[in-house]
Order: sequence, then C-alpha cells, then structure tokens
Amino acid sequence: MPIDPATLDPDPIRQLAGWLTDAEDAGLPLPNAFALATADDEGMPSVRYVLLNGLDADGLRYFTHRGSRKGRDVAINPWAAAAFWWAPLDRQVRVSGSVRLLSDADSLAYWQTRPRGSQLSATVSAQGQEIATRDELESRVAELAARSPDPLPLAPMWGGYLIVPRTVEFWESRADRLHDRVEYRRGGDGSWNRRRLQP
Repeated sequence: MPIDPATLDPDPIRQLAGWLTDAEDAGLPLPNAFALATADDEGMPSVRYVLLNGLDADGLRYFTHRGSRKGRDVAINPWAAAAFWWAPLDRQVRVSGSVRLLSDADSLAYWQTRPRGSQLSATVSAQGQEIATRDELESRVAELAARSPDPLPLAPMWGGYLIVPRTVEFWESRADRLHDRVEYRRGGDGSWNRRRLQP
C-alpha cells in the first residue's frame, strides 16, 4: 500500500519503531544497522555502519569508541545523518540532526549488557589506529582477559551518543521509480510537520 503523510504516525520516532518491527518480523539480518555519516571540522565526510541500540522520544542511541573517527568528528562538528535500508521491504529511512553524548550512567547500563568478549575488544582497541599484526591485538585481549574481573568496568574511551532528529524521511519503492517519500521536519516548538516529497 502506498505511504502517505496522512496515514503515517504523526510522530516519526513511533513510525520508525514500527518499520523496525516490520524488518525484525521479516527476519532481516541486523535490522537495526544503519549508515552513520559524520564530518570533520573541514567538512570532510565519513560514513560507516553502526547498530541502533535504543530508540525513544529523545532520538536514536548508538555506542562506540569516542576516540574513533566518528567520535572525533562529532566532538568538533556535532551533527550527523543516519540511513536505514531494508532491501527486501523496499524501504529506507533517513534521519539528520544534532548529536550529543549520553551520560556515563547510560553508557555503563548498556556496557553491562554486552558480552565479555565485546567488553574486552572495546577496552583494548584504539579504534581506527594502526596496529602491526592481528596477533598483537589478540595478545592484548588475552592478557586483559587473564587479569581482569568479569564484568569489566566501563572502558574510559567508550560510550553512547544520541542523535536528536531534526528531519526524518520515510521512503518506499514504487514501480517506474515513482517512489513514495514522506518527510517530517521538526518545528521551532518541537512539533513535527509532514509533507510528501517528489521522488
């Protein structure tokens, strides 16, 4: 059925949650994966996939190493864009907005749900920095595992981020490339306005 501004949820976060559920129910692998685009202080863009680890009225939550490229980017240019793509459903969602750090308490709460192997990897890895061999990286993990408690304390450079949406666009494929596009744009009072976009 074609999507229309009048038939979508007035709140784009609830609408996104519904489409995520559809992707999960369809058995798609990693339905919560999204491409995250950031840019440095010179406007040089960078994009990579991350996992959505929380969605609520405030926005989209993800977690990563704060010394990584994406962490350094948002520290100096706190804006980002996200894109979900569920090919079997012919659906895409794009989100853009500001980015802010989650609290240490929020980061710790999620950290404690992660498997020990993920905690070890996040603690030893200086994400994105050069290392001579994989053996060196695995040795660091083994050494930390041998001397560290379970669970590990929150890694100092690891934590959460919140994308606070300013625009959210829902896209669904149609025949002859006459796709449906509905954009939500947040007004100055925090309310959402919906409009249809041409494909």
